[in-house]
Parts: sequence; structure tokens; C-alpha cells
Amino acid sequence: MKAIILAAGYATRLYPLTKHTAKPLLKIGKKTIIDYIIDKIDDVQIIDEVFIVTNARFYQDFLTWADRYNGKKKIIVVNDQTTSNENRLGAIADLQFVLEEKEINDDLLILAGDNLFEFALTDFIDYFFAKGTDCITVHSLGSLKELQHTGVVEVDQSGKVLSFEEKPKIPKSSLAAPPFYLYKKETTPLIKQYLEEGNNPDAPGHFIPWLIRQKDVYGYTFEGKRIDIGTLESYEKVKQIFQ
Repeated sequence: MKAIILAAGYATRLYPLTKHTAKPLLKIGKKTIIDYIIDKIDDVQIIDEVFIVTNARFYQDFLTWADRYNGKKKIIVVNDQTTSNENRLGAIADLQFVLEEKEINDDLLILAGDNLFEFALTDFIDYFFAKGTDCITVHSLGSLKELQHTGVVEVDQSGKVLSFEEKPKIPKSSLAAPPFYLYKKETTPLIKQYLEEGNNPDAPGHFIPWLIRQKDVYGYTFEGKRIDIGTLESYEKVKQIFQ
């Protein structure tokens, strides 16, 4: 299994903090955001390589970070060649870029580089193998405002995903679906098909409503905190929780 961390955005909502620093390289205490994510991945024995896709502006910074990493996994930093928020590829297009650039043909764990979480990835992967199909993560949120700024799903009693909507004005449920996904290697060619059909290349959640029309996808329900670091307010909040 390979892991891909999506870290090619420009985080303009966090300016001036991210004017010259990639969001995943922001500090929380003595560690960076991506350090926390990699610590979780290090616990997953089946993952042998971690691909971090970033942009031309921050590529060297991630190489410097990777040189200091002394964990268990092989880290490969990939430059998507974009230079600004205006010419960014979008998260799904970045995912396809890595798949083609590195000729990946394996099961995939995909994580956003700006979300911190408490649950164990090993539990998510056990669920994935038990179901034998693509899986996403879900958790309950009580705040309408938070639900309006994330993916929202409906699932049946078995956990099968029935619907997915990115940042809905009127959420159909209280189940949020953060950007943590497990795709079987047979699914990865569908990402290219999705893009070739002219679908939205940006937020990774946009792929899910298309995917559930092609095959079954199940939602793994996790407990514990999860914070999307998208604003200055959320960055200050996460520093209080995780440091």
C-alpha cells in the first residue's frame, strides 16, 4: 500500500502565515502539521512509501523537511509544477499527477495535508480489508456551520455510502466525511476517467459522489477529534488541542 498526502494548495485564507510557508509545514508546538500526519502513517506496517505532492513554490521546503525525517517510511516529494493559486491543478488532478508521474499501481491511503485527527489509521485500514472495497471516513458533527464547510454523507445500516455532498448549504445528515480515503488499486484508473469526463478537479471529496455511482463505497465511523486547518481561527484552535 502507498500513501499520498495532498499538500499542493496555497492556503490563501491563512495569509500572511502561509505567504512563504506551506500550510502542512506550519508549527504546532515543536512539530509541524505534517509531522503529526506522518506519525500516524508510521504506525501502519503495510504502507511502504509515502508520496507528498506539493507545488513548485514549496517543493524545496518539503525536500528539506524530508531530509530531517527519521521515521520508518520512504518519503518521496513530488512537484506538480504549479506556482500560484491561479494555476493550481486541484487536489484530484494532483492525485492523478502523482499516479502517472510515479507509475503507482497499488492500494492507496489518501490524506489531506491540513487535517489533524486522533483515531488510529490502523483501525481504518483493518476496516478497509474487512469490507474489501473502497472506504472513506465519517464522524458525527453537531454544528451546522461545520457541516456546511465539509463533505457530508448518508450511509445505510451496513455503512454503505448512499450520498455525498461537498460543503452543502442544507446538510442531509450530521455525518461529516473528512479527506481521509482508502482506494483499492482497481479504483485508481477511475480517477483519470473522472477527470477526462470534465468533472471538478479540486477538493478530493468531489470524486466520491461520482465514485458511488460506479461501485460500493463504505464509511468507517471514527471517534475523537478531527480539525481541518483552513482558517487562522482553526489554526489557533488546533494549537491548543495538539501541542
